[in-house]
Amino acid sequence: MRKLRKPYTGVRRRRSADRAGDGAARAGWRASRAGRLTLMRASQLEHLPWAVHGFSTRSGGLSLLGEERVLNLGWAEWDTREAVEANRAAFLRGLGGGRMWLVTLEQCHSDVMYLVDSPRAHELRGDALVTRTPGLLLAVQSADCVPILLADARHRAVAAVHAGWRGTLARIAEKTLGRMRMEFDTRAEDVVAALGPAIGGCCYEVGPEVAQAFAAQFPEAREWFEGPFDRLAGGDDPAPFPWLSMTPPGHEEPAPRVRLDLRAANRRQLESAGVPAAQIAANALCTACRTDLLFSHRGERGRTGRMMAVIGIRA
Repeated sequence: MRKLRKPYTGVRRRRSADRAGDGAARAGWRASRAGRLTLMRASQLEHLPWAVHGFSTRSGGLSLLGEERVLNLGWAEWDTREAVEANRAAFLRGLGGGRMWLVTLEQCHSDVMYLVDSPRAHELRGDALVTRTPGLLLAVQSADCVPILLADARHRAVAAVHAGWRGTLARIAEKTLGRMRMEFDTRAEDVVAALGPAIGGCCYEVGPEVAQAFAAQFPEAREWFEGPFDRLAGGDDPAPFPWLSMTPPGHEEPAPRVRLDLRAANRRQLESAGVPAAQIAANALCTACRTDLLFSHRGERGRTGRMMAVIGIRA
């Protein structure tokens, strides 16, 4: 059995944003500069002239995180409202959506979604948004979870999805496609999908409870995990009689863990729902590995910002 890699320590692996852009382009992604900002776009979504979309990075911005100026797009205790609002405005200008209305969510790791047909004054509590109304920019925030953008090329409908492990377990990407089918008569074969930067299987360690939950929901779950998945998913207790151990209390070996590839799990959900594999673009950047370019809740031990993925229909 291959040993798990050591947990990520938070030490940054320095590479340039330009090099990240080169790698993204080779994988069907394009990184571009907008003033001080570095933005990412999926080539397949760029082929839809009526759609506006983009993924932010941490580059640029007015928020002060430690000694670094960053593009934080989420409300945080360490940041000011003025800085976040200025960052959001700069991000939308960089995308070419400065005159569009941003619709956001109070995300809660659920499978709750909303049909949006007009600007909202207050944030909605859930993890996915769908619309066919021009002039709206649907947004989800992330700092390790998978941001997913969907576009129905035939009916000009779009969706933004936030998928952490709980949302992935609840099949939020698949359910969002179902909502688009119900509301807009969307066919999966007409959908183009982009999965943005997220924590990779290289760094995302989870415990037995996650392995067991995925094993109960997905017959193919083993494909998304690395490590002793069968042992953990089967519910085997590594130490069923701890009182027989000679190890002093408080010095027990930690429970075994596995690594989960959330992007692979969400990609499989989309494919199983009928989206052609060739129409799904998954960004390969790991947020925990690339804290020089991206925010990572795990990689930065909780003190970090939030990136944003947005998609909308030109007015």
